[in-house]
Amino acid sequence: MTNSGRNIMYVLLFFSTLFLQKEVASQTKFTKLVWADEFNYKGLPDSSKWNYDIGGNGWGNNELQYYTANDTLNAIVVEGVLKITARRQVKENRQYTSARLQTKNKASFKYGKIEVRAKLPAGRGTWPAIWMLGENIGKEGWPRCGEIDIMEHVGYEKDSIFGTIHSEAYNHMKGTQKGKGIFIATPYDQFHTYSIEWTPDKIDFMVDGVIYNHFINEHLTTKEWPFDQPFYLILNLAVGGNWGGKKGVDESVFPATLEVDYVRVFQTR
Repeated sequence: MTNSGRNIMYVLLFFSTLFLQKEVASQTKFTKLVWADEFNYKGLPDSSKWNYDIGGNGWGNNELQYYTANDTLNAIVVEGVLKITARRQVKENRQYTSARLQTKNKASFKYGKIEVRAKLPAGRGTWPAIWMLGENIGKEGWPRCGEIDIMEHVGYEKDSIFGTIHSEAYNHMKGTQKGKGIFIATPYDQFHTYSIEWTPDKIDFMVDGVIYNHFINEHLTTKEWPFDQPFYLILNLAVGGNWGGKKGVDESVFPATLEVDYVRVFQTR
């Protein structure tokens, strides 16, 4: 076979492999609802489902906010929607307060479809996130525990949301994280559905059902793929930080609110 013939064959093989991978991915059906918060109540977030991370230590990213607990100024359910609000408010030598909710020791999941319908806050310096951490973080630390960022948005990039994984081999400290962004026209005016479909072989990142990042298990070591263990959920709104504050903070945008209509987790039957 000539070199040109081999090249054509390799190209065809490459694209047919991609096609088969997407076909396999599309055949996974997550139809069993195993956990949800529909926020069909009023007041503080349901304490049987959510914990608070508390404090103003920068959270590893030089963030500017102090995360409070049981404070309806920062986290409250109103008219079927969870509202996480960042405010200009001095607390513990921090100039902003906000909330970070998580399900650690209350609900963790291994594989499935995680789906969150949310409306994002606008404004330079805001950094809302819907994400997951490995349940073994206390033992292994970050990034060995793994991180799945279902949705991140930084206010100075008005047109994009991002889906990313971090592991020991692939993380932002090394500049090797596996992430992609997608244009979204109305993140501040409308609710959109941010989700992942996670199997032993891949993690697909989606917005409104459209896959924009497809991360494949290379079947090497846990350094590349620590995602065969339970992960817990996190919802938060940060202010500033290494990424969110890269272009400064517009103080006029506060209070800023991340609104969440529901959180749902589906697995196979």
